[in-house]
Amino acid sequence: MEKKQTWTIVYWVIALMLLVTLQDLWQSATQVEAVPYSEFEKALEEGRIAKVTISDNRITGQLKQPEGRKTTLVANRVEPALAERLERWEVPYTRVVQSTLLRDLMSWVIPALVFFGLWIFLMRRFADKQGMGGFMSIGKSKAKVYIQTDTGVTFADVAGVDEARQELEEVVDFLRHPQEYGRLGAHIPKGVLLVGPPGTGKTLLAKAVAGEAKVPFFSISGSEFVEMFVGVGAARVRDLFEQARAKAPAIIFIDELDALGRARGAFPGMGGHDEKEQTLNQLLVEMDGFDASVGLIILAATNRPEILDPALLRAGRFDRQVLVDRPDKIGRLDILRVHVRKVKLDPGLHLDEVAALTPGFTGADLANLVNEATLAATRRKADLVTLADFTLAVERIVAGLERRNRVLNPEERKTVAYHEMGHALVALALPGSDAVHKVSIIPRGIGALGYTIQRPTEDRYLMTRRELERKIAVLLGGRAAEKLVFGELSTGAADDLAKASNIARDMVSRYGMDEGLGYVALEAQRSTMLDVPAAFAQSGPAVSEDTRRRIDEAIRTLVMEGFARATAILDLNREVLERSARALLEQETLDEPAIRKLTTDLKTA
Repeated sequence: MEKKQTWTIVYWVIALMLLVTLQDLWQSATQVEAVPYSEFEKALEEGRIAKVTISDNRITGQLKQPEGRKTTLVANRVEPALAERLERWEVPYTRVVQSTLLRDLMSWVIPALVFFGLWIFLMRRFADKQGMGGFMSIGKSKAKVYIQTDTGVTFADVAGVDEARQELEEVVDFLRHPQEYGRLGAHIPKGVLLVGPPGTGKTLLAKAVAGEAKVPFFSISGSEFVEMFVGVGAARVRDLFEQARAKAPAIIFIDELDALGRARGAFPGMGGHDEKEQTLNQLLVEMDGFDASVGLIILAATNRPEILDPALLRAGRFDRQVLVDRPDKIGRLDILRVHVRKVKLDPGLHLDEVAALTPGFTGADLANLVNEATLAATRRKADLVTLADFTLAVERIVAGLERRNRVLNPEERKTVAYHEMGHALVALALPGSDAVHKVSIIPRGIGALGYTIQRPTEDRYLMTRRELERKIAVLLGGRAAEKLVFGELSTGAADDLAKASNIARDMVSRYGMDEGLGYVALEAQRSTMLDVPAAFAQSGPAVSEDTRRRIDEAIRTLVMEGFARATAILDLNREVLERSARALLEQETLDEPAIRKLTTDLKTA
């Protein structure tokens, strides 16, 4: 009330000042007449002026009697000596006073404007570098708003994640027909959390929702809420929800939610109540503060669900968690069909063969695979993309670029050839192992001097102890071949040893596959979403020194048994090993038919 009264007084003061100014201007226009100096002199001689006022440049005379409405005469002053000379010629004369107001104003206005403009420019550059956009919009949400099909993505562009797609199709259908869902008293979930490894299509699904829902779609990353200024993140959360409520029904999508929703108190050494926690608290409040019946739905995506705050995941906030996992063979086939729509394929190419070559590939990996295969066909001036191009693309993605400029001496080439054929023969001799697709001694990537590609016959989600032991034996087949043929060891098996040791450690510490140690988990479960190196994984339960020693002994036993098994297989097939290694040295690369032809008399273990 007091503020309103203050503004009323200000308005009256301004109106009064304007009134006085207008009255003064009106009086000057009607009562004051500007005349030449000669006419002013004439008025003096005739005795019409009663009073004279002199300033630096002007002379003002008050008339004895008003002449019409005029009561005052004003003229620019002329020097007396000059006036006397001009009087002789009996001509009217006056003086023009040049105004310096504009020059005086510009002399200080222009420097001030330049300084102010430079300051604004520097502040904006600083704000842009900090990602703030501008000081006036520092607390404003930077969400991108998509309406209807502006994203250019629909559910027709999404494949391989049918279950997640069905969940989101239900969300879209609710926004279109809320009365149908509410007739029995049900309400749509407030929040849907998309969980899955990187590259599986979480953000693509959200964009497809934007393309299908035909409602305002607010898209923002979790990292865009947090700034260097305290309170900015919470202000942006409030502004985002205010904008969404104003345009409801609408969808809010928060990508990389883990940047915003990390569990509070998870890192006590980093401080207790920082800016991220304020932002998270505001998000929790906003999610509790809106009614789902108005048609406001929150989508979020993360590949680190294990670090999210439990308050975010409770019922009433993110009611549903939708897994967007790596696709199986059928899913990979569907994804490949989406990505090859504009690619000219060889009529003899069967995409199911490509899908079989790519176990573990995500949707993003498959999109990259199609692009690499198309580039490979373009480089060889072909008109169509063939299976050979896809195979080359798989090798390029998995093993790295070919490095033909890395010239190996004859002894090194021979060692690499026996090493790679050791892997291949052990894999072929062990029943149940993945089929060997290709063997090469062409250096690739950073450190690989050769490689062996195996193709799984089917997608597997569980593995037995026997299958893991076979994997260890195949990994150590290269080291076994080197020792059997040359009687000494090289550094080429470093990566194989690391992988075999990790498998053995998981068997003992995580899977409880050692009878002596018992069915006990001795190591923390690693995240299934991210391929976190073991060095960065969370430490497991505290174990005694004796248990740790027994773990090391069990790991060593598994690895050495695998090495002995691989050595026995290669010793039994020494002639096949020699023949295959010579062929590999001559041709540098052996595909599956060539390997099968060379190993017709292979004895299995």
